[in-house]
Amino acid sequence: MNEKDPYNQPWRAAALVSALGIDIVVCTTVGYFIGSLADKHWGGGTKTWLIVGVLIGFAIGIFTVVLVLKRFLEDKRE
Repeated sequence: MNEKDPYNQPWRAAALVSALGIDIVVCTTVGYFIGSLADKHWGGGTKTWLIVGVLIGFAIGIFTVVLVLKRFLEDKRE
């Protein structure tokens, strides 16, 4: 029998790219809302906490994307 490589599937690649994009969007959105709440509580109208929240959320999103890609590539090597 001629078996296909389970890692060489376009649907798997599309799902991975979609999951990575959703991960970044969700982390950035959560950072926005947390920054917005912090800005209302401590802000004084400068939007500093909002910007900090968005940047921290984006950084966490990038970090989790790196972890997912690392795991995905390790699974492929086995």
